[in-house]
Amino acid sequence: MYVDIEWWKQIRLEVLRGETSKREILRREGIHWKTLQKILSYSEPPGYQLKTDRAKPKIGPYLERIEEIIQKDKAIQKKQRHTAKRIYERIRDEGYQGKYTQVKEAVREIKRVKREVYMPLIHRPGEAQVDFGYALVNVSGILRKVAYFVMALPYSDAFFVMSSERECTESYYEGHVRAFEFFGGVPSRITYDNTRVLVSKIIGSHERSLTDGFLRLQSHYLFREHFYRVARPNEKGVVEGTVKYTRLNFFVPVPQVHDLEELNAILLEQCRDDMKRRLRGGAGTKAELLVEDQAAFIPLPPSPFDACKKRSTRASSLSLARFDDNDYSVPVAYAHHEILAKGYIDRVVLCHKATVVAEHPRSWDKQGIFFNYVHYLPLLERKPGSLDHARPMAELHLPECFDTLRRRLAAEEATVGEGVREFIRVLRLLEDYPMYRLKHAVEKGIGIRAHSRDAIAQFLIPRPSIGLATFKLNGCEHLRRVQVDKPDISAYSLLLSPGGTV
Repeated sequence: MYVDIEWWKQIRLEVLRGETSKREILRREGIHWKTLQKILSYSEPPGYQLKTDRAKPKIGPYLERIEEIIQKDKAIQKKQRHTAKRIYERIRDEGYQGKYTQVKEAVREIKRVKREVYMPLIHRPGEAQVDFGYALVNVSGILRKVAYFVMALPYSDAFFVMSSERECTESYYEGHVRAFEFFGGVPSRITYDNTRVLVSKIIGSHERSLTDGFLRLQSHYLFREHFYRVARPNEKGVVEGTVKYTRLNFFVPVPQVHDLEELNAILLEQCRDDMKRRLRGGAGTKAELLVEDQAAFIPLPPSPFDACKKRSTRASSLSLARFDDNDYSVPVAYAHHEILAKGYIDRVVLCHKATVVAEHPRSWDKQGIFFNYVHYLPLLERKPGSLDHARPMAELHLPECFDTLRRRLAAEEATVGEGVREFIRVLRLLEDYPMYRLKHAVEKGIGIRAHSRDAIAQFLIPRPSIGLATFKLNGCEHLRRVQVDKPDISAYSLLLSPGGTV
């Protein structure tokens, strides 16, 4: 019940200072003697206090059952855990005859008691935390869910963000490479989740068996690793807060970009702008505190880490090498050979021994086949009859001048096969020259009816420009006054006559 503190104070002043008698106060205010005693005993109205917990005989036998249900819920996703109402319905079916409010109070109290209390942690310069988040992005008009890598420095609160198609080996490695370049050094100790990308096996509370790829990353940059204990979210509170902050501030409203590299350029600029921010209670801006972080960093190595996932494979009889459930073409000379596939976040590089033999844009879909028609041109020359049905050539849209060239070659050659073969020899110039240059050369060849491969190749050879030699009079002003007579050309005609002399 609400009690007017002004009224309470006035009664205490009058009685305790002897201005008004207790009897008069009782008569005037119409209050009970015990109420007056309470007013005089307390400087302010005391709140209602329950000295001892009320006995709850109906809920008592079911408290252990309620706690059991709550404990089992911890292993289930939050959206499927019991509400207080659902717990009430279950124990009611088991014989509980009390009210729902008692169940609700019991659930609240059990969860409060079980709620963990965390120790505030100190963060030293030169340390980092890593985590991934997810956000929606409009990429070329399509709303997509993308992953984003976050490396946060707890001491300065500086952070780096990079988007990627998904959380995977390649994105982890590339995130580290770009973050280290952004910060200007390598944190001495980095804390991670127990992700399978980095940890192959958890051994007890503190030991981890690390993946070969992560060991190579560490060996390159020389930082020490630390992993969160399972179910200890307070240990990564800084980076989790950063993941949330970037989602709310960098991805709201939903970014509209052409590709993820454009998005990463925007995110990088936002990370730089955030360095100007001064945190509550901070000794300076993030950029100023970052200097102390950098003093504890490990210097960057001379070259960055090769941020890719590597897989050994064998090129098939179709000259295709498989990586991540997709097939990518290699030059036909490497069919049936061992190939090392290196998957980056944006490309797939295919190597034979130490030689790079092919490179393709990275596909994150599955069961796709990706050709480079140039890889199959030598095979087409040996098998010209397959030109019109060759799958690698299906997406090759040649300029109109190539159709003209093919018709003229077919008309000039003794056999149709020879004309097709010569046309393919022209196409093989694409192995060394871009399409726009070959198109220009073909047009020139058609213009002078020079249709062979060798003739068209001549137009691709750069020609040195020959200019007229000039004699400048700078510094030779006296020569400006020299008069030279025009030669008499008729004198040379005598040289053409028999026995003629000048």
